[in-house]
Amino acid sequence: MKKSRIVVAVVIVFLLRYASLSCAQVPEGYYASATGLTGEQLKTALYTIIKGQTTYPYTSSSTDTWDILKESDKDTTNSDNVILIYSGWSVNAAQEYNSGNGWTREHTWAKSHGSFDTDDIGVGTDLHNLKPCDNSINSARSNKDFDNGGTQYIDGDGATDCFYDSDSWEPRDEVKGDVARILFYMATRYEGENREPDLELVDQVNTFDLNETGKGYFGKLSTLLEWHNTDPVDSFEIRRNDVIYSYQNNRNPFIDHPEYVESIWGDATSAVLINQSGFRIYPNPATDFINIDISEPAHGAIYSLSSEKIKDFEVEQRVSIQCLNPGVYLLHISSNNKVYNSKLIIQ
Repeated sequence: MKKSRIVVAVVIVFLLRYASLSCAQVPEGYYASATGLTGEQLKTALYTIIKGQTTYPYTSSSTDTWDILKESDKDTTNSDNVILIYSGWSVNAAQEYNSGNGWTREHTWAKSHGSFDTDDIGVGTDLHNLKPCDNSINSARSNKDFDNGGTQYIDGDGATDCFYDSDSWEPRDEVKGDVARILFYMATRYEGENREPDLELVDQVNTFDLNETGKGYFGKLSTLLEWHNTDPVDSFEIRRNDVIYSYQNNRNPFIDHPEYVESIWGDATSAVLINQSGFRIYPNPATDFINIDISEPAHGAIYSLSSEKIKDFEVEQRVSIQCLNPGVYLLHISSNNKVYNSKLIIQ
């Protein structure tokens, strides 16, 4: 199972960490109206900043999404090629579709999760949501939600580092954070105004079944938060954001300011029961102890946010945490064939 390969260590998203990495061309004052805000207020402020982008057609004899992706996702070691998101393969950029023998354009937030199409210039052609992709891998991913685990996907051109099951898709480790930040962007950019869909992230899979008129859902939120932390913003993502901004005149805020993710969605799963395939932890936040319900023998560990192991234990129903200082920790539980990770808040 791929879940057994999940890295426990989580990279903490501090602004200063990214300041040293980033050379992003963010206009002065671009995020000024979002300064000091958190939660829904921050999300609303970001929406106001990034809405109303310049739009381009999906396919056209003039500048279209093919043209822009050739630049935004260019292989920096071979300018004639683009990098395909799920496989990582570098392919000839000039081979647009080519009767299925070239590359295609993947809607990371699947069109069916919001009932939009490529004719909907704007949401259906938003370059932040589009990525170059292998045709058959694009079909295999289909409109699945994102989550960990499953069977490795073997394409006709070779093995990939992607995994899938009946209701979810796990991309290769190198782009997990990229995928998460694209979905955070989409859930912020599209709020149901101007005949656009209202897109929302939820902490479950099979979200297609939740769709309703004018609203679309995607998951799995807790997994996306994990991916955002374990795969930080890199130079390829920064460059891509700059290129798309040069065309659309709007940016992905979660690439420029990764800490915004925690400010908006950080409490989405921490203050409620975490329920995953027979695993439950409560209360959370906690003070003196936590209860852990799991249907099989398991080993547990609690880590600091700097990945230092603080406590090691065999899982029993009640686990004392009296020796731990108040703060945010990472709880890791592993059984014979399952791995669980969650945030733990101690008050």
